[in-house]
Amino acid sequence: MTATEPRRRWWPRSVRARTALAAATAAAVVLVAIGWWVHREVYRQSIGVAQEQALDQLWSLQDQLKGGVVPVQTSVVPYEVVATGRRAAVAYGGGMADFDPGTRHVLPAPSGPGAPDSVRLPVNPDYNSGLGLSLAGGTYRVITTDIRAGELGGDKAAALGVSADATLRVYVVVLPRTAEAITRTTDRLLLRAGLVGLVLIAAATYFAVRVALRPVEAIRVLTASVTASDPRERVTVPATGHELTALATTLNTTLQRLDDAAARQRRFVADAAHELRSPLTTLLASLEVALAYPERTDWPAAATTAARQTRRLQALAEDLLLLARLDTRAPAADAELVDLTALATRLTEQYPLPERPLTLTCDSTAPAHAHGNPDEYERLLRNLLDNAARHAAHRIQITVRNEDDRVVLTVHDDGPGVPAEDAERVFERFVRLDDARSRDHGGTGLGLAIARDLAHRHRGTLTLTPQTLGACFQLCLPRAPAPAGR
Repeated sequence: MTATEPRRRWWPRSVRARTALAAATAAAVVLVAIGWWVHREVYRQSIGVAQEQALDQLWSLQDQLKGGVVPVQTSVVPYEVVATGRRAAVAYGGGMADFDPGTRHVLPAPSGPGAPDSVRLPVNPDYNSGLGLSLAGGTYRVITTDIRAGELGGDKAAALGVSADATLRVYVVVLPRTAEAITRTTDRLLLRAGLVGLVLIAAATYFAVRVALRPVEAIRVLTASVTASDPRERVTVPATGHELTALATTLNTTLQRLDDAAARQRRFVADAAHELRSPLTTLLASLEVALAYPERTDWPAAATTAARQTRRLQALAEDLLLLARLDTRAPAADAELVDLTALATRLTEQYPLPERPLTLTCDSTAPAHAHGNPDEYERLLRNLLDNAARHAAHRIQITVRNEDDRVVLTVHDDGPGVPAEDAERVFERFVRLDDARSRDHGGTGLGLAIARDLAHRHRGTLTLTPQTLGACFQLCLPRAPAPAGR
């Protein structure tokens, strides 16, 4: 068992469960951060309230002492009044005796100006505040104030049991137990609310995603029924305008492309079978006639017919194989620097002209370079020349020129031309605009389709440009910089 298998076993596979888990995790992080902030804020506010309460008690005690009244022991907060020259406390209350029941004096008497901000109190470990907090020895914050007995007068000092030159100090202890109790209660409430909130968030997310994915499930069920032989199903596009609408539209577009591709494939197979049947039928008929009447057969003529039909079959098979290779979008061979002007000039000189009078010229001399495969460029240009030679009346003209960042090559013939409505149809496979033309001299109907595919393979375009006389095919290719030294 690999290290990832346990994780895969426990990690949910459903998108709904994963989304709910992710939402709950994110909410947990946010709630923990908020809970920590609330915890600290509640504790700080509660401590502030305890300090204000202790301060009120301090001023109350100060007023009583200045009036010569010994404070009573009943108090909300612990306090103690001590004086110089006395070993026992002047007064105490609010549970101060519980800090050290064995002594009469807990806090130090004043010995000079100033007072401590916090003291360590020896606490009785058996004492319980009644709020669930067991006090133990620790450091508590106290607030103090000093009163000089001489300012009170002799009668008031005597009533308090201190000498006239003594200094009284009032201690009020700030106890954090109330703040801690409030904070603990708040923490428990936050924990319970947080757990309930996480469950609700996870459940709401789960069912919300479930509802949101219903159109996706419908799309999945419908697309599962689509087959390569029958890709006519279409997805219902939701009218909500959100991402699912875009998904459904994209799927319908993809299915439409599949449908179009399947239709083209069926048409291509039918056309290829039709094209193959014609020469095969001619070849088979001539051979059967020759075999049926061997003594009356002109065998050289029969062999010539068989060779002609075989060459036609061979050309058709080569065109079909080339189209199949181009349809696979196989990566082109290592690109070379090709001079299209030199290639056009060479083909003009070597091209076999038909028996009828026909002039083939190349009017360009300036180099025009493009990256690509020389053999494929030659096949492209030769297909354009074959098409022009079949339709030209007297003249074929090739022009190559450089235009900014592209090379433009045109093949113009003075034939009957192509109707504007058929300007794109001539590039379809097995298309012949002249149905009355002999198939033996009309080609396979794949030349222009192969030429356009080769142009696209080299990141170029091949179009039929409007002309008043004849047909003009224009090839545009990315221009390559001329080699160094030229």
